[in-house]
Amino acid sequence: MIKATTRYYEFEFQRPAVTSRNILVRKAVYFLILYDTDNPKAVGIGECSLFPGLSMDDVDGFEKKLSKIVEQINIGKFNFKTSLHEWPSLSFALETALKDLTNSGSKILYPSAFTRGEDSISINGLIWIGDKGELTGQIKNKLKEGFTCLKLKIGTIDFDDEYEILSHIRNTYSRDDLEIRVDANGAFSPKEAPDILNLLADLEIHSIEQPIMPSQIEEMAVICEKSPIPVALDEELIGKYPVENKLQLLRIIKPQYIVLKPGILGGIKACEEWIKLAEKMNIGWWITSSLETNIGLNAIAQWTYNLNHSIYHGLSTGALFKNNIDSPIALKGEKLYYFPYKKWDLSLFTSKSKGYA
Repeated sequence: MIKATTRYYEFEFQRPAVTSRNILVRKAVYFLILYDTDNPKAVGIGECSLFPGLSMDDVDGFEKKLSKIVEQINIGKFNFKTSLHEWPSLSFALETALKDLTNSGSKILYPSAFTRGEDSISINGLIWIGDKGELTGQIKNKLKEGFTCLKLKIGTIDFDDEYEILSHIRNTYSRDDLEIRVDANGAFSPKEAPDILNLLADLEIHSIEQPIMPSQIEEMAVICEKSPIPVALDEELIGKYPVENKLQLLRIIKPQYIVLKPGILGGIKACEEWIKLAEKMNIGWWITSSLETNIGLNAIAQWTYNLNHSIYHGLSTGALFKNNIDSPIALKGEKLYYFPYKKWDLSLFTSKSKGYA
């Protein structure tokens, strides 16, 4: 019989994570832990990937809902096929914990050449929000590390400065040598976005994520139709269910790409629905993590590899937190690897301590 418990921990960022919404120093994380009374040594762990200010279930009542699910599991009254669309991070945690448990708690959720250490995943180098000097320094470091795809947040400082930085990069590296993606996080108005996009087109930008705020569907459709560079939907996808609503959104907006975050969009199966729809409509896509610890990243990375989709994905690494959970996942240049000879440190889930690591 399957039983459940939870674990709460706070993880400290290596450096303050400046997002378009706030500045994060620590991240509060809830884990859902499943085990089978017939085989108590097999433990499945899922991460509730709450992104402050972005996740639709980052609301009052989250802890109560999590506790209710655990209670129902423990008395044998929880239906694991229950829809948790309104609680996407819980859906992701439950789905991945169950997958882990099914595989005897090995943390090998999707066996492949990746988990055998024979192959890797190409990822983009993420440039965090900062002033002009900080951005320039980050870019130099990423290029030195061997990244050939960079993703920069724009619309956070003076655009003239951002454009100058992007121009310098492109003047130094051709499109064949370096792919540049930008993410606006809805920074521009529908009126100013066209001029911004025309300027970016001169720099041969690969794509721009979410140029305007979500829920401006007609305006976004016009932008996607007329933009000289490909447009990717990101925040626009949050909260769209059932599948009919996903289809309607894509039919109206007709984006060139969609960005899929399992922890925010409701898990693996929810993202696979988006992928099927996108591919039928010739819409490109890539997978992105959303500040998960190595538990969540492990599940996302293994699944991503098995999709056999050769594009740069946006997967964070174990270096994100000072006190991340030690795992076999590590980055070498722009390649994310799973090293089978490295061991997981799961003492967090066996000790009785709580709070800070």
